[in-house]
Amino acid sequence: MARLREPVPPPTVPGVVVNHTPAARQQYNGCPSIAVLPNGDYVASHSLFGAGATNTDSFVYRSGDRGESWRRIAEVHGQIWSKLFVHRGHLYLIGTDHCDRYGGRLNGRMVIRRSTDGGATWSDARDAASGLLSDEDGYHTAAVALAEHDGRLWKAMEFAPEPDRKTWQAFVISAPVDADLLDRASWTFSEPLSHPWSGNQWIEGNVVVGAGGELWDVLRQDQSADRFETGAPERAVAVRIAPDGSRLDHDRDNGDLPFPGANTKFTIDRDPVSGCYLALVNPQVRPADYRNRLVLSASQDLRQWRIVSELLDHPDPVHHAFQYVDWVFDGDDIIYLSRTAYEDGHGGAHRAHDANFTTFHRIPQFRTLLSGLDSG
Repeated sequence: MARLREPVPPPTVPGVVVNHTPAARQQYNGCPSIAVLPNGDYVASHSLFGAGATNTDSFVYRSGDRGESWRRIAEVHGQIWSKLFVHRGHLYLIGTDHCDRYGGRLNGRMVIRRSTDGGATWSDARDAASGLLSDEDGYHTAAVALAEHDGRLWKAMEFAPEPDRKTWQAFVISAPVDADLLDRASWTFSEPLSHPWSGNQWIEGNVVVGAGGELWDVLRQDQSADRFETGAPERAVAVRIAPDGSRLDHDRDNGDLPFPGANTKFTIDRDPVSGCYLALVNPQVRPADYRNRLVLSASQDLRQWRIVSELLDHPDPVHHAFQYVDWVFDGDDIIYLSRTAYEDGHGGAHRAHDANFTTFHRIPQFRTLLSGLDSG
């Protein structure tokens, strides 16, 4: 039998293609994540989801030429919804072991793996001493930045055992920075926070250190389209984290903040040079028109956000998207990975959500975009 040739993406796809999967396979690119290794190489990961996928695996790539080209170096089974990060010289991947309804189970167990060779091989999360952070299923997370603060490493998660996302509970995990991160005993788990009063989903939280040194979990929430009639902005959820990581508290009167792109997954991090908080977001300007536009947003205080640069845009919101972006600082640049839906010469994406590409991008000299932020 003749081997099927991999379709060659057309040169019109924005950025550098890390992976292309034709929609006919019913396998869609998800969970993009990126990190910079100590030697300067880039490492990226993504998953495949959908009816034709296992919903259990991550695929790891490496670039030695600053993202100009990529090669797959590993497949990690039992690892999805995961974030790559470098800590104390080693590369880690933290997430869950499956998603959706794989094997009749809704969502997976929390897992973390370590690589000591730049992503080519990974530890096996067999038990509580080797990276299995929970015995029970029902957890959710995303590729969002981890925060190092007050001698601890912090990560936001959600307890998600039911299909109704409005019932999912936010919580955080934390561990001493010098602890064995593969040992479950190293981690503190906060009490989960329910939010029956909100009527929205609270998911894909970001642990962020506030300007005063306080810790916040800033989460995505869905909001109804009728807000467009009143001109109300998108609003993210800000939940206070206790200093010891034991609990979360939400102020129902002041716990939401105007945040462009709050309806879709976002990653927040703070620039150590300018002190500005930054996020790559899909601001929703019309009810069905948002994932096809990507912008850089900035804030000085984590409360007031302003779009400072348009990054990617396509006029069609039905089959085009630049979404679930994960990003990191690389010197004076920001580099990011996108779950991209775009035409590919083979019918394109089924819909914007079901991305057929993972693509790499760069924002050169990003701090030049922040000038005048304090005046407007």
